[in-house]
Amino acid sequence: MKRFGIIGHPVAGSMSPLLFAAAYEGRYPYDLIEEASFETAWQRFLADYEGVNVTAPFKQQAFGRADKASEAATRCQAANLIVKTPDGLAAYNTDVAGVLESLRPEVQSGQKALVVGAGGAARAAIVAAQMLGLEVTVAGRTPSKTEALGREMGCRAIGLEEATSETPAVVIYTLPGSAPVPSGLPLSRAVVLEAEYKHPQLSSAPCRKYLSGRLWLVHQALSGYKLFTGKDPSVQRIWQTINTQ
Repeated sequence: MKRFGIIGHPVAGSMSPLLFAAAYEGRYPYDLIEEASFETAWQRFLADYEGVNVTAPFKQQAFGRADKASEAATRCQAANLIVKTPDGLAAYNTDVAGVLESLRPEVQSGQKALVVGAGGAARAAIVAAQMLGLEVTVAGRTPSKTEALGREMGCRAIGLEEATSETPAVVIYTLPGSAPVPSGLPLSRAVVLEAEYKHPQLSSAPCRKYLSGRLWLVHQALSGYKLFTGKDPSVQRIWQTINTQ
């Protein structure tokens, strides 16, 4: 029987096993592969699993080990899903799909997007926004990291303090729930998509429309799980599981 799992450190709090079990009514085993060492986690994947989700801090390392990669993974230079195929290991980035499908009904090409944060989720958010034809600015807490990300991704980079003067139609907020929300973010006229789904910070913030990280999570899961199995997962059961957490 095919087995799947998730590698990263830590992964104990991941909802992936619950969502995967709901998506396919428990027909496929799905394990938490908790290893601090990427190499140890990778060898467990190669030995025992058909595919794995990949979370921090292993996404870029996993991408580097793949034999082929999707456009999204290549543009991100990071993978959150690796699948064994007859042609080798295939790398995907379904974080990008999560943002694309969450925002697609809400935006128009040429609008301005502000991505808040400069980590892995921000990288995926930038790629998705660019694929939607948006004019992207990234604002981060660490100037050197933000500037480097902007250069790599081909978008404008600013400090968080400069974001107050922006006028975006879309704000993609990727800072963790444990981080304080920067003051003065230009949210009131924007569609706001927040990556954090366990401890959201902006769900009650005044904005044009708020899109929960749970929407991002569902679209990511739908895309990724079908890549694993080749079969459509149950949207209804995934939503039911998320809404009970």
